[in-house]
Amino acid sequence: MKAWPGTSSPLGATYDGVGTNFALFSEVADHVELCLFDDDGTETRVRLPEVSGFVHHGYLHGVGPGQRYGYRVHGPYDPERGLRCNPNKLLIDPYAKAINDGLRWDESVFSYPFGSPDERDDADSAAHMPKSVVVSPFFDWADDRSPNTPYHESVVYEAHVRGLTIAHPEIPEQLRGTYAGLAHPAMIDHLTRLGVTAVELMPVHQFISDHTLAEKGLANYWGYNTIGFFAPHDAYASRTGLGDQVQEFKGMVRSLHDAGIEVILDVVYNHTAEGNHLGPTLSMKGIDNLAYYRVMDDEPKFYMDYTGTGNSLNVRTPHTLQLIMDSLRYWVTEMHVDGFRFDLAATLAREFYDVDRLATFFEVVQQDPVVSQVKLIAEPWDVGPGGYQVGNFPPLWTEWNGKYRDTVRDFWRGEPATLGEFASRITGSSDLYQNDGRRPYASINFVTAHDGFTMNDLVSYNEKHNEANGEDNNDGESHNRSWNCGVEGPTDDEEVLALRARQRRNLIATLLLSQGVPMILHGDEFARTQHGNNNVYCQDNEISWVDWSLLDSNAELVDFTAAVTAFRKAHPVLRRKRFFAGRPIRKGDELRDIAWFTPSGEEMTEQNWEDDFGKCIVVFLNGEGIPDLDPRGMPVVDDSFLIAFNAHHEDIQVTLPDSSYGPEWTVVVDTVTGEVGGNEKPIAATGQLTLAARSLVVLQRVS
Repeated sequence: MKAWPGTSSPLGATYDGVGTNFALFSEVADHVELCLFDDDGTETRVRLPEVSGFVHHGYLHGVGPGQRYGYRVHGPYDPERGLRCNPNKLLIDPYAKAINDGLRWDESVFSYPFGSPDERDDADSAAHMPKSVVVSPFFDWADDRSPNTPYHESVVYEAHVRGLTIAHPEIPEQLRGTYAGLAHPAMIDHLTRLGVTAVELMPVHQFISDHTLAEKGLANYWGYNTIGFFAPHDAYASRTGLGDQVQEFKGMVRSLHDAGIEVILDVVYNHTAEGNHLGPTLSMKGIDNLAYYRVMDDEPKFYMDYTGTGNSLNVRTPHTLQLIMDSLRYWVTEMHVDGFRFDLAATLAREFYDVDRLATFFEVVQQDPVVSQVKLIAEPWDVGPGGYQVGNFPPLWTEWNGKYRDTVRDFWRGEPATLGEFASRITGSSDLYQNDGRRPYASINFVTAHDGFTMNDLVSYNEKHNEANGEDNNDGESHNRSWNCGVEGPTDDEEVLALRARQRRNLIATLLLSQGVPMILHGDEFARTQHGNNNVYCQDNEISWVDWSLLDSNAELVDFTAAVTAFRKAHPVLRRKRFFAGRPIRKGDELRDIAWFTPSGEEMTEQNWEDDFGKCIVVFLNGEGIPDLDPRGMPVVDDSFLIAFNAHHEDIQVTLPDSSYGPEWTVVVDTVTGEVGGNEKPIAATGQLTLAARSLVVLQRVS
């Protein structure tokens, strides 16, 4: 088979209806062989005939969708200088749109023989390697459009494609754990009932399970081990044809969009599955190691590791930066996703050894006409020095607010002297986001996420219980800011169970009533448990899967969550686009847009904020003090509310503010009863309200 010259752009395998153009960047390669594989595994090698600007390329007439392929890169092998080319190792195309077969761990996929890391291993790895697949770019999107939900109206639901759907009884068995399962009407009905506007999917880029996990009989369940930045993970597809995962993923996006639900991808551009200098040679390591990875300046044999996974991508080089940007644009333009959450995003910001929020990557994103227009969410930390960067990302970005998580957890477990920070966190964290022109919705608020306890476990365990992970319970976070309500783990004690149920409602209500964008962890709405395991990255089993039998036994919690979400949607004062000013908004107004009160009904003083007790507070939200305009330019006006928080272990008598704030108030949310709606007798101004121990109450002003 002879290749025509083809073109150097676009990179990857591009089918045009007649044949396929193949293009691979490598500055160090002497030449590159394209390897085509038949159904029986027979390999045909074709040397790419042209090199243009370090891009090796060729066109094969008659080669089309479903063709499996890989590359062999001929070039220097000198690990001491950071050069790792070895044509005996079949390599995955970094631009592959689909990847099939899966990695079968074998010594041949490593560049050295086991036990002799300084020697070169020339065993052929092809039989054990995943294969890249040529895909068809054609798909009937019909009239698909992004819902384009504004941030301040968004409710995000973090989910795992497999874990969320694998045990759902209403999803056909053959669709469980797949993209099609997530698009099933039973799942969409549940999401819409909750008021979810966006699903944030844990990694769906093609990933592999680590060698060490495979040796333990475990798997990389979370998927933060990417090997293909363009390919949807094939194991999440119900269809088994070569490249069919692409079509199924697109169908899922189209169905979710039809329901008004956006799709946000959790993406891992900070490292790859090739690990450190002792890791396997699967793709970029054997293509052009120095271009793609950060290596030690004085010892290029070793990798810089800001992620704790063995390597970090080198975003200082133009071709690696191009790879990331091409991938992002592809997922927006071809796969129709609505945004990205960037895992360990501080790593992408690193220029040399510091985190610089104006790093090249962020400058490129800022000016990109496609990527700059979708939702961009940073996990604003990594494991390197100075890596905790909450509040320091550019104005275009929103951030997972880890300070919100920690403060809300501390408040509700009864930690003293948390009022000041608690007040800041539930009002949008202006201390983090206001000075650079960002809005409250820059804060992606969460109490729980995939990494850590579920909400049920947060109120059921003081300690992590990760024994199943095989690391003697040494993995995972030890300081969880959790409280077991008196008993560690499962119990039949009715008082403890009632307290845990109330604490769950407290946390959910706080999350949904805070300014910013709430993010719910899948299954928290019906008290999913991981039995105290706070690091289920390697547990692809019942420990991590969502148990849908809990949906009926915890129906009241589901109803409560849905009701509070609907309440939030109905009241713009709970999802403002601008920070509170602490003063009247319009000329002639007497009341400020926000006010804080002690339980005695007096406005908070500086001394009150510094009070060591600090477990009870009341906040007034002025529905007539919203500075926003609606899409037609009209003022946004809402009802006014009092929200009373009591994290103390005893009931507290709360005196309502004087009549200038409102003549009467009625309870509309109560975490003791779990009721949402105004059915109680109004309480007059300066009247008394018994705020139950560890509870939250919302009162609405009666006109």
